[in-house]
Amino acid sequence: MKSFKQQCIELRQKDHTIGEIMEITGRGKSTVYHHIKDTPLSATKQKQIAKESSVRAIALAATRKGVAARPFTPFSVWTPQRVLLVAHLIFDGEIMRSKCIYHNRSAALRDRVTTLMRELYQYPPSLNTNTKTGVTRVQFFNVALAVFLHTKATELLESIELAPRVQKKEFLRAFFDDEGCMDFRPQSAKRTIRGYQNDQQILSCIKDLLQDFSIEAQVRKPNEVVIAGKENLLQFQKTINFSKGVCINPNRTNSIWKKNLEKRQLLTMAIDSYQS
Repeated sequence: MKSFKQQCIELRQKDHTIGEIMEITGRGKSTVYHHIKDTPLSATKQKQIAKESSVRAIALAATRKGVAARPFTPFSVWTPQRVLLVAHLIFDGEIMRSKCIYHNRSAALRDRVTTLMRELYQYPPSLNTNTKTGVTRVQFFNVALAVFLHTKATELLESIELAPRVQKKEFLRAFFDDEGCMDFRPQSAKRTIRGYQNDQQILSCIKDLLQDFSIEAQVRKPNEVVIAGKENLLQFQKTINFSKGVCINPNRTNSIWKKNLEKRQLLTMAIDSYQS
């Protein structure tokens, strides 16, 4: 009699998706994923899924009232840049019925999202800055674009754990740039990278993706993933890292650093503080 693991692998080799294997075996996603994570779908199957997803999104957008006259360029194939864009909209953005919003203090991240969006949508965003918090809202008003990207966000969350390594890296980079902080307190020898997210499934996904890069992390209640230990910090710095130009907020009441420091610079300081 075949073992459950062997059954999963054989189904995967026949190009069944994780959802199809779950339906056939009656087992949960995490259990199935554990056995097939090293057996990717064929390139043909991946393109087929992406194309079908895009067709559904465009068809749905066309049925919505108030479809914007300004065109956009849909995509069916995921690239690292498209993963990065959609991930930013998931983590520090909103995809609503008529618009896509990204809000952040960091000019570097706002410029990145604007540049990445330009591949799909040639029209400039509307900008609105909160003078009290310094957070700027980058808004793209287009019903069809919003519907399309909402579908792609769902697709990305469902597929990222089985995506190529370079796409996983960009997904993690977006998460830690948007939701992450470098918690370094020299007096108490505290050195941790923390990422915050209310969705427990996303936190679990982030933990699993980090493991794929040999980075051990813990999910801690109520809403954070934590990376600790010199080797894990070094591996994070080497493979993911915070992006250049992304700084801590020196105005936070609990911040011990009262100046603009890049998160990656603070990470280097934390690693260097370990005694050799």
